[in-house]
Amino acid sequence: MGKLTLAQFNALEAAASRHLGRPWKVRASRDLADLACHPAFLLSDGQYGIFAKFSAAANGRQQFEVELAGLEMLSRLAGVQTPDPIGVVPVEGGCLLVLEEVRAVDRGPRQWREIGRTLAAIHRVRGRRFGLETDGFYGPLPQDNSPMDDWVTFYAERRLRPALRLARDSGCLSAVLTGQVERIIERLPDLCGPPVEPTLLHGDAQQNNWISTSTGPVAIDPAVHYGHPEMDLACLDIFQTVPEEVLAGYSEVQPIDPGFPERRSLWRTYGYLYSVAVEGACYVPPLEAAVQAYL
Repeated sequence: MGKLTLAQFNALEAAASRHLGRPWKVRASRDLADLACHPAFLLSDGQYGIFAKFSAAANGRQQFEVELAGLEMLSRLAGVQTPDPIGVVPVEGGCLLVLEEVRAVDRGPRQWREIGRTLAAIHRVRGRRFGLETDGFYGPLPQDNSPMDDWVTFYAERRLRPALRLARDSGCLSAVLTGQVERIIERLPDLCGPPVEPTLLHGDAQQNNWISTSTGPVAIDPAVHYGHPEMDLACLDIFQTVPEEVLAGYSEVQPIDPGFPERRSLWRTYGYLYSVAVEGACYVPPLEAAVQAYL
């Protein structure tokens, strides 16, 4: 889907009009295909803008409703700014998630620190068990959040093993690399560091899932559950480097365990496995590099 059809435009205009309580018509649009894993668009009537992303998946509506629920959790439990929802709109060929447009500002040292402080505020929210009472999605793929009491077991059984199966089924993993990941899973009790309390996570905290604004960071595209806070910290720069100000800002609110740098690649292994499953062999090299640190 490279562009919206007339019927999809009409559905968006009707949804935005209901939300605003006045007629709203698209006067300008921008394709965000290069910035999102779904077809996505910014649309405006010249005064009021919306963001819309499309899914043709059979469970697309469920994915978008889970995303909205995750944003609501981050806002309600941690006070995080999130986009105002307009709704999930059924359209021909699938559905659209529609949110109010968030006006971004350029990032400087202050904005990076704000992202770190906001992530730390999320991590100050604690739960009783790892996971969540409802399952979720990591990107387009299902994520099993069935609660467990032990982080090591949760990371092995709810994260690494399912991700390894998906990556292996993609045909992109060699038998050698598959065996290496399996050996790391067996070694997790020795690798995961000190025990932690179940901590509220953004769940996909890479830097592109934060929009810097004049009033602070706005969180988007979460995969919310309770887990190890270092999962989010490791995800911040999983695909692109971030400046030191991010972790400095985080440390102003919450301490970072000194052993985190040694475990960063361990937590990234999960993201790389899922990236192999979704995007293919281009993510095998970073996965191999992450795995080598623990063999």
